[in-house]
Amino acid sequence: MRSAYAKNHGRSRQLVLGALTILLHVLVFVWFAGQVGRVPDRSVRMARPSMTAELVEAPNPRPLPPVPPPQPVLQPPPVPAVPPAPVVSAAPPPGPDDAAPAPGTPDGTATGATQALTPQSDGIAADDAAGRQTGQDGAAAGALAVQSPKQGTDAPAAPPPAAPEARRYKVDMPPSADITLDVARTDANGTKWSGDALLSWRVTPSGYRVKVEAGIRVVFAHVNLLTLTSEGTVGDEGFVPTLMTEKRRGRAMTATHFNRQQGTLTFSASAATYPLVPGAQDKASVPLQLAAIARGDPKQLSGNIDILVGEDRDASVFTFTVTGQEQIDTPLGRIATWHLVRPPKPGSYNSRLELWLAPGYGWYPVQIRNVEASGAVTTQTVNNIVIQQAGS
Repeated sequence: MRSAYAKNHGRSRQLVLGALTILLHVLVFVWFAGQVGRVPDRSVRMARPSMTAELVEAPNPRPLPPVPPPQPVLQPPPVPAVPPAPVVSAAPPPGPDDAAPAPGTPDGTATGATQALTPQSDGIAADDAAGRQTGQDGAAAGALAVQSPKQGTDAPAAPPPAAPEARRYKVDMPPSADITLDVARTDANGTKWSGDALLSWRVTPSGYRVKVEAGIRVVFAHVNLLTLTSEGTVGDEGFVPTLMTEKRRGRAMTATHFNRQQGTLTFSASAATYPLVPGAQDKASVPLQLAAIARGDPKQLSGNIDILVGEDRDASVFTFTVTGQEQIDTPLGRIATWHLVRPPKPGSYNSRLELWLAPGYGWYPVQIRNVEASGAVTTQTVNNIVIQQAGS
């Protein structure tokens, strides 16, 4: 019986513990459900407080004061009319003796006469193994007024001014010859170039023709940079040019016209016009004209020698002076020469041009040097002279 009691008691105890366990779980579940109900929403906790704006009515603007009406403009009293002044007869026009001298010359661009034998530039560069020539050096102005046509007017062009009186020289034409020269150039930056030039001319009783070719040596090639031609007649004043052509590498050919009948000097590359004076030369003929003057009488080399030189776009007066007699070294040996210099002239040309004429070689130019404003120096020295027979 005791064992039955103990057995029943143990079973009751288990039932009580099970009931208590179930009740405990129910209480926990109820408590947890209550806690979950009180957790606030995240969106509610993260929301910012709203701002409230209140519109306030602006005060009415103050009225502007009325604008006063414009005041009437007072008119000045009328001025009595003044009778016109009596007409005075004009003075008679001046006679030919009262004519004014020709005006001065505006500036123009040109190069020295050394271009007759070698291109004058600010530098020669070997471009694609061929070399190129840059722009010409110096600015030169003509000694006579430039007559340019006016645009947009029907008025006739004014005639060119009267040419100044030119100095007359006794000349002796140099026999036909071919002169070859070595060309050495040093640019302003120290770069050195070498080349050669040919001065060839033929003189006949009825006319002449001069041809100049100049180029540089690049590696084993020769590049021609300049070709000048001059043709015309011969007379008591020496060479009388009628046409000069100039062709530079990479540029179009230009022509300079010596219009003897019209008495003008014109250019294909510009509208400039100069009066044509006796003894005028071009870049190709001016060294030979100096030789003709020296051959006529060396005493004529005293004082200044003024020569109007037509170039590719304009003209200017080259003034040469003999600085003395010198001995120079050439591939032909030591040669006695007369040294002529054309110094820079402000407002006309900026380069210095020097020529050496050799009495022992028919007064031919055996050396020519051009010193540019930039400092570049080009020197040409004779290496051969071939006298041509008449008619060859």
